[in-house]
Amino acid sequence: MSILVLIVPLALLLGLFFVGAFWWGLRRGQYEDLESPKHRMLLEKD
Repeated sequence: MSILVLIVPLALLLGLFFVGAFWWGLRRGQYEDLESPKHRMLLEKD
């Protein structure tokens, strides 16, 4: 039972880290254009 005292706060911190990373990506425009990268791959010339 004492392991829960360690695991629950670590899980909350890890969750907050990933939410913060997602929010940072949203603010920097990482999810603005989801369509053109898949088309750009097909249109590139070797």
